[in-house]
Amino acid sequence: MKKILYLLLLTCYIGFSQQTVDLDNSSVKWTGNQISGKSHFGTLTFESAKLSFTNNEFKGGEFVVDMSSISVDDLTGKGKKSLEGHLMSDDFFSVNKFKTSKLELKKVDKAGPSQYNATGNLTIKGKTHPADINFTINRDNNSMIAKLVFDRSKYNVRYGSGSFFENLGDRLILDDIELEVTIKMM
Repeated sequence: MKKILYLLLLTCYIGFSQQTVDLDNSSVKWTGNQISGKSHFGTLTFESAKLSFTNNEFKGGEFVVDMSSISVDDLTGKGKKSLEGHLMSDDFFSVNKFKTSKLELKKVDKAGPSQYNATGNLTIKGKTHPADINFTINRDNNSMIAKLVFDRSKYNVRYGSGSFFENLGDRLILDDIELEVTIKMM
C-alpha cells in the first residue's frame, strides 16, 4: 500500500510542478503614451511570482509587483525623480495605500510551440478586472516574455485621462498602458 501511495504522489509531482522564478532578474517594463506622441517608460520589480506547469506545459501563475519599485528609465536627474514621485502619488497609483499590484492567471491555452494565451485577473489600486496576456517561452535561456495592455481608467488612475477630464489637448495621457514582462526561471 505504501508503494502505491508513493508512486501516486511521485506521478502527481512529475505531472504538476511549480517553477521557481528568479525575482532579481525578472522585471516589468511599462510604457505610457500621450496623445502628442510623447511617451515615458520604466520598470517595476516583483515581490513574488509563481509559475505552474503540467507535463512541461505552462498552466498558470500568480505575480505580485512591488509598486514602490516604480522607476522612470527615459529620464534622469530631477525630471526622473519628479515623475517617479508623481506616479507613486494619488494622481496615479497611490503607492502609500496600495503597495502591490497582482495578476492571477485563471486559464492558459497553448497557441503554438512556445506561445500561450492566458486570461486572468489584474488588481491595481484595489480594483480587479479581467486581463488577456500573451506569453512566449524561451526554453533555451529558461525565460518567458509576457505582454499585456491594460486600461488605467478602469483602476481609477485618473491623471490626464480623457475618461475623466475634458479639454486636455496635447496633455492627454492615453489610458492604455503597455506592459512587457520578463520572467527568468531558475
